[in-house]
Amino acid sequence: MKLLRIYTDESAYYGDRKVFQEIAARAKEARVAGVTILEALIGFGQSVHLHQRHVLESDRAVVIEIVEDERRVRAFADQLSDIPGIGLMTLEAIEVIGGASSLISNTNSD
Repeated sequence: MKLLRIYTDESAYYGDRKVFQEIAARAKEARVAGVTILEALIGFGQSVHLHQRHVLESDRAVVIEIVEDERRVRAFADQLSDIPGIGLMTLEAIEVIGGASSLISNTNSD
């Protein structure tokens, strides 16, 4: 399994939808195995602009995590090229070791 992380800003929009909402909707439509959207307390990237919530604005860094097999997650990531406001996408190998999920496949036959 792979973990795709997509970094964006809470204030980034794609049309009339926030970028993280658009990505979540596309992930659901693509039937990826799992999606979680995390809001950072503080974050900055290449621009060195510090993202944090202020009383009158919403500009936190957001991380979208998607768990799926490598072929499907790479295909999904390719489908996001039309969305501006994605700061970075990373992919790493993970091992699902438990939980009540259709992700878990018993590949260890010990």
